[in-house]
Amino acid sequence: MKNILLFGAGKSATSLIDYLLANAPRQKWHITVADHDLMLIKSKTGKSYYATPAAIDIKDQAARQQLIQETDLVISLLPPHLHITVAKDCLQFHKNLLTASYIDPEVRKLEKDIEKAGLLFMYEMGLDPGIDHMSAMKLIHSIEKKGGQIFSFKSYCGGLISPESLDNPWQYKISWNARNVVMAGASGAIYREKGKTREVAYEQLFDHNKTIQVPGLGKLAYYPNRDSLGYMESYKLENIATFMRATLRFPDFCEGWNALIKLGLTGENGKIQTDHLTCFDWATRHIEGVDKQAGHEEVMARFLNVSSKSKVIRQLKFLGLLNGDQINLGEKTDAEVLQHLVEDKLKMEPSDKDMIVMMHEIEFERRNMATRMHSYMITQGEDNVRTAMAKTVGLPLGILAKLLLQEKITLTGLRIPVMPEIYNPVLKELEEFDIRFEESFE
Repeated sequence: MKNILLFGAGKSATSLIDYLLANAPRQKWHITVADHDLMLIKSKTGKSYYATPAAIDIKDQAARQQLIQETDLVISLLPPHLHITVAKDCLQFHKNLLTASYIDPEVRKLEKDIEKAGLLFMYEMGLDPGIDHMSAMKLIHSIEKKGGQIFSFKSYCGGLISPESLDNPWQYKISWNARNVVMAGASGAIYREKGKTREVAYEQLFDHNKTIQVPGLGKLAYYPNRDSLGYMESYKLENIATFMRATLRFPDFCEGWNALIKLGLTGENGKIQTDHLTCFDWATRHIEGVDKQAGHEEVMARFLNVSSKSKVIRQLKFLGLLNGDQINLGEKTDAEVLQHLVEDKLKMEPSDKDMIVMMHEIEFERRNMATRMHSYMITQGEDNVRTAMAKTVGLPLGILAKLLLQEKITLTGLRIPVMPEIYNPVLKELEEFDIRFEESFE
């Protein structure tokens, strides 16, 4: 029997747990799922003979280390800042580690030790980062193998809601960690365009002028991800003129989020007392000389320089920012208040379906002919639990876990999935779950 230990049973874990349990009888696996919420674990594992729920506080060192010592492979879907705790234990007890999160500076410090121990710590093995790396590298390697010279690379990905479930003015619902949605883009972005390094401050990021056409969906807006330049080396495209990774949204979302940033409602600096504070008073805290006699719509519209009948005002109204309801959450940062409202007003209903859209746009020259290729994937969720987000984040981890335990992968070190021995088998099996790319050339 091989033992797999999964930390985290939240939104992104559903399809991964399904996959591991479906494979457990044939592969002779036992899966331990550790989370602080026992009911949540049981809702995902059911009564499976192959699963053991472990309700633990991740900060409880003795409990955590005992679980890690008894397993053959660790998968972490914890919030990003907690991975390092697990990573250090995996190093100490000589266990391979898989996670969907970005490589952070803390784990970078362990790089030499991981290599020396002959362990594999595979980070960025989810959707974005994850499937984006694998699908992009497959294209890049195939173009280069045929003698193509790449001069522009753009990659876009978004966790969206299926058009049939779009029933609010934001054209958005929460299909993953709400805090990540609220904090997205907060550190601005840096990328390369036509040979120049471009930096965009958070305040300009959601400027909704930039759109791309996606087959079957029409126009989607995009904003560049925090640091695209860091991946030029990983993709071995250090010398190309244009390199950008970006996030996709329906255009209305970017317009509304821009308004929230202008109102100063996304910040993390300092806490405010929200007891007896109304949503409207909170939302207009940074507007000087608010005329309390004027209508709430009028105050907002004047400040944002839009019509009081505009879509942006409808969006703010939908979030509850124009009403007199009290927040009553105690001391919170603006971002925490906003997260609370977003989780409440933009939650997915049981029948809602989400959708993942990913697209790569690569321009290259071969035999003196410039070619632009598009490669895109659209994946639909089944409902508000078995979401496209859970599928695309969880399945790559599950597939790699299987390959590792079957000893088909011999890689070691701190890695992200950019090599053929990872991306070929993983992308191939993802197609069995309807996660596949279509390509077109001009």
